[in-house]
Amino acid sequence: MSTVADTTAAGSAPGVGSGGADGPPPPEHTAETSLARTLQRIARSDLLVVVMSFVFAFLIGSVLIVIANEQVRQSLTYFFARPGDTLTAIWEAVTGAYGALLRGALFDNRAFTRTAESVREAGGSGMYVLLPALGAGLRPLTETLTVATPLIIAAAGMAVSFRAGLFNIGGTGQLIAGTMAAAFVGFALPLPTGVHLLAALIAGVVAGGVWGGIAGFLKARFGANEVISTIMLNWIATYLLFFSLKTELFTGASSGQPTSFAVRETALLPKLLGDGFRLHAGLLVVAIAVALLWWLMSRSTLGFHFRAVGSNPRAAQVAGISPTRTAFLVLAVAGALVGLAGAVHVLGTERRLTEGIAGNIGFDAITVALLGRSGPIGIVLAGLLFAGLSTGGRLMETSQGVPLDLVQVIQVLVVLFIAAPPLVRTLIGLRRVDNPQAGGRGRRRRGDEPAAATNAAGGSVAITSDETDDTTADDDTAREHGPSHRADPPGDPDPADPCSPSDPVDPQQEEGR
Repeated sequence: MSTVADTTAAGSAPGVGSGGADGPPPPEHTAETSLARTLQRIARSDLLVVVMSFVFAFLIGSVLIVIANEQVRQSLTYFFARPGDTLTAIWEAVTGAYGALLRGALFDNRAFTRTAESVREAGGSGMYVLLPALGAGLRPLTETLTVATPLIIAAAGMAVSFRAGLFNIGGTGQLIAGTMAAAFVGFALPLPTGVHLLAALIAGVVAGGVWGGIAGFLKARFGANEVISTIMLNWIATYLLFFSLKTELFTGASSGQPTSFAVRETALLPKLLGDGFRLHAGLLVVAIAVALLWWLMSRSTLGFHFRAVGSNPRAAQVAGISPTRTAFLVLAVAGALVGLAGAVHVLGTERRLTEGIAGNIGFDAITVALLGRSGPIGIVLAGLLFAGLSTGGRLMETSQGVPLDLVQVIQVLVVLFIAAPPLVRTLIGLRRVDNPQAGGRGRRRRGDEPAAATNAAGGSVAITSDETDDTTADDDTAREHGPSHRADPPGDPDPADPCSPSDPVDPQQEEGR
């Protein structure tokens, strides 16, 4: 048995010894402990993971920019003669590329300056200079919002299925179904203004819901895997679009052109900033879709069923929730939202059907939903980020000669790092945040440091590892077999005393007798 050392002094002051009436004084809250707790909360938060994920992604992107830059490669040939030229070329390549990315995504200060100077030279002043210059400078931001509009709506639909435990890969097929139905209603039916737009939007919602409901029915009725069925439905919708664009129903007499009729003006989403900008009223639909996602998953009974099945299908079934029926409803609702995104895309931006109308929206929506943790605010921020990288990447390619594929590399790296928080925390030296017991277990295995406990009077009790293991084993035995089976060491009987018991006697039992 190990030794127990108690440093509590006898005759301590009142309220300081063991069992004082006033109790021990409260611990003093110092600035150091508050700072440590704040730093610990920051280290454990998801915000730190997201920020550092972007930092690492852009650092790796910087390396790729430097490798692809011609001036950097030329300066490396005489690096030892003039190393400053190489460092300057690296700095200019990285800052120029990312500066162009920001200008193409948010605000183009060069276009603002050029427009203002040209208007002043023409004799303009005051607001006649400011308004055109602001329009030129803010054009990249309007393009970012335009690209983000269908992406955020489609990601909201993906979030519904993800939070219900279903991995929906059918965004492309559901988007195509929505665009085809909305475009057909838009150019084929002569309806009044307002009613026509509403009918086209509803057609897109219904078509997307039906297309997603097919995968839901296959899963609910036959147990088909939703990943396989939604991928196959993507191809069916894609080739159905190709076939439709070769029929007179969609193209008229010019069936050789892979484009449909133009959508009527009565079915188009109105532009918010005039004909000079592509930003349309689909931005208002984004707000409605995000609010609908929040209400559905946080405040409605149907959303509670979705989340319950996604968390534990067996427990949900015991509670009276049908997992099969819920699976069908989940994919139908998700498809309806993605179909709405397709309708907004064709009625607001494209205004006619083409073979590449879906683009990468369906698959990018999966990434946006995962990046935004399937939450409304996260989806909005992730959608704006992806749209900004897309629009800014085009200016980066044209002005700096950086390949547009680099933007996709950065997107993939961001998702990769965010999907692995332990990796990010390991890279920044916070590995123990995700595994705080790792160091303690290693020390206990080595037996280098004894455990220390502090009593109420401020004294410390040193307990060796052997005693800790014995006490733990005794507690486990007592929990399994009751107090009578606690593994206490038996007392040594006195052979000279005939009344000496061979087994120890519990003092409480002796008092009972």
